[in-house]
Amino acid sequence: MAYMKRSPWIIHYDGSSCNGCDIEVLACLTPLYDIERFGIINMGNPKHADILLVTGAVNEQNRQVIRNIYDQMPEPKAVAAIGICACSGGIFRECYNVDGGIDQVIPVDVYIPGCPVRPEQIIDGVVQALGVLEEKRARMKAGSSAEAGA
Repeated sequence: MAYMKRSPWIIHYDGSSCNGCDIEVLACLTPLYDIERFGIINMGNPKHADILLVTGAVNEQNRQVIRNIYDQMPEPKAVAAIGICACSGGIFRECYNVDGGIDQVIPVDVYIPGCPVRPEQIIDGVVQALGVLEEKRARMKAGSSAEAGA
């Protein structure tokens, strides 16, 4: 993981899920899985977060909340859809109040399907999101260098 230049902070949002995936996200923070060994810290403020982890499907009540959290995060940022509900609406896809996965509202960088998703899968997805973050940082740096040279 040579691309990890700094410790990313994550923020987790539960968008109308059954809480199965949320329990697994919390399990990642326990000593058994210890996601903090990668330098990843769970943050409560989107203004300080690098990676947004979303569980659950999108509905009319959480659509704007997801958008607001995403908009408050500084660039570059990455989004991970955790669980089949966040990826596509899951088993609730046909419900009258479910609009689908979170990609209906914000761009998603990493899809982590499962019902519920295992902590190992979540950690793997966050590590993939770190790679996406590093690529976005490099593009931003190249873009600012090109602008400075012009």
